Amino acid sequence: MARLSINPIGFQLHRFRPPSQFTVYPSHHRRNKFHTLSCQTDPNLNKNDDNTSSSSTTPQEIKVVVETTTASSSVDSNGLPQLPNKDISRKVAIASTLAALGLFVFTRLDFGVSLKDLTATALPYEQALSNGKPTVVEFYADWCEVCRELAPDVYKIEQQYKNRVNFVMLNVDNTKWEQELDEFGVEGIPHFAFLDKEGNEEGNVVGRLPRQYLLENVDALSRGEASIPHARVVGQYSSAEARKVHQVVDPRSHG
Repeated sequence: MARLSINPIGFQLHRFRPPSQFTVYPSHHRRNKFHTLSCQTDPNLNKNDDNTSSSSTTPQEIKVVVETTTASSSVDSNGLPQLPNKDISRKVAIASTLAALGLFVFTRLDFGVSLKDLTATALPYEQALSNGKPTVVEFYADWCEVCRELAPDVYKIEQQYKNRVNFVMLNVDNTKWEQELDEFGVEGIPHFAFLDKEGNEEGNVVGRLPRQYLLENVDALSRGEASIPHARVVGQYSSAEARKVHQVVDPRSHG
């Protein structure tokens, strides 16, 4: 910061003349560091003076503190951004898996809606034919895999139209419905028969089909349309010939 020179009299400290402006360059390592620059404001501080007034001058010093900024992102020793560690990545993977599983359960099982739930809310067949509303009759069986799979979709549509359309569930294992099985020509289940408010069949849908088919047919019934958009459609179904016939426990049962 200062130069020393030797002369015959002795050592003399050349006066340091501070420049009018300092230029500070940021640190290359991007770490917090404080640089302190000092300078003397009295150029005559080290000069011998016989006068008592000048010798009593109090030395003054100006200190300039410069603070460098730190980048907001984390960097490693090589100046590269740090990647998430393995523990964080594992937690993110587990959370994503659980979210996907929860979505699958919600969409496919719909919180456990079953055929038993549908039969509990279904209207008795005789009552549906006499209340002046259009009717959807589903022929099903407890052992029918497709019937169980479609139960959540049927339940949602029923909840949407239950005030305008009757929903009836007839179990093909119940010998009580032998006449209806022949009347509607049930060969595969689930078999959905769509009846107008007079009880006349407008069409039927059999087996596993897109939910939209059932929804559009029910909507047409609710609006009193002369026909339904999907009157004769057959998808994958279970054969009604495999039904397990049993005696009716309760003759008044509509299941």
